[in-house]
Amino acid sequence: MNEFQTILSDTANRLFTDNLTKDTRIAAEDGTWPQALWQAVEENGFCRILVSEARGGAGASWSDAMVLLKACGLHAVPLPLAETIVAAWFLDQAGLDVPDGPLTFGPAELEGEGADTRLAAPMRKVPYAAEAAHVVAIAPAGDGVTVALLSDVTTAEPAASIARDPVADVTAAGAVTATGKAALPQDAAMQAGALMRAAGIAGALQAALAQAVQYAGERVQFGRPISKFQAIQHQLAEMATHAASVGVAADVAARAMSADPTDAAFEIAAAKLRAADAAQLGASIAHQTHGAIGFTYEHGLHFWTRRLWSWGPEFGGASHWARVLGRQAIADGGKALWASVTAR
Repeated sequence: MNEFQTILSDTANRLFTDNLTKDTRIAAEDGTWPQALWQAVEENGFCRILVSEARGGAGASWSDAMVLLKACGLHAVPLPLAETIVAAWFLDQAGLDVPDGPLTFGPAELEGEGADTRLAAPMRKVPYAAEAAHVVAIAPAGDGVTVALLSDVTTAEPAASIARDPVADVTAAGAVTATGKAALPQDAAMQAGALMRAAGIAGALQAALAQAVQYAGERVQFGRPISKFQAIQHQLAEMATHAASVGVAADVAARAMSADPTDAAFEIAAAKLRAADAAQLGASIAHQTHGAIGFTYEHGLHFWTRRLWSWGPEFGGASHWARVLGRQAIADGGKALWASVTAR
């Protein structure tokens, strides 16, 4: 990490470590908005890390933002911080000002122009849709996308993801505060969301691994810690490999997004495919290591493994992004595959 990323990492980790407890997470899952934590996040400028300085942001790169996106997984942050960071980036890319308060985003079908813009179909399972101050809708438009800032949206009955984060279908646009065009891929919402979730999975895997290693060193069976048994060592080594590979894949995808967000589909697809697979395997190993206690609500491991189970399929699971990679490989031709992979 460079100096800026190190400072950002230290600040975020200190803030979340000092302010997030098991009780805070439980209360958030039960519907209590952690206002003090959200205020601290906003005051530290985290929400606008990807927004240009001209619009009041930090003007940082996706590689810089990865520090915060991974921290959301590492600390099981019960806030739409990751969603707000990405939604604000879309607004900035479309030349729109970024409002205060929590944001969320998702792919959409839009019709009409300007203030007459409206949803042509509901936006499905939008995270924190009912809690966010604004929803950012991203729809294909010509060679790019239309970005619409929606307020006072109408949502269907709120539900919860496996992670117990609130989700809801957005059924009506409400007030269209602003719209703009951005020169981004037509599936830009899926790509950015996939990278966001890959980063979160990388952080959550690191946290689950740390808990598994600690427990294996404390749990004594047959007169010695279970970490001394070769079978446990192999499992933990496998989990560490998965966690490291997801982190690297997400970082590579972030660099590609920083360089050119119109030409990062390959790296994002590879990162989300790797993350979706590793999320399932890593969660399984973490629970196997903890044994029966790891499945109890009282222990707390579930705050991370539930996010792994939830984030793997969100914004496209492994099969979705495998098809993306497969179609690209077929389009490029067999002779180009090796050159394409090794050039990245």
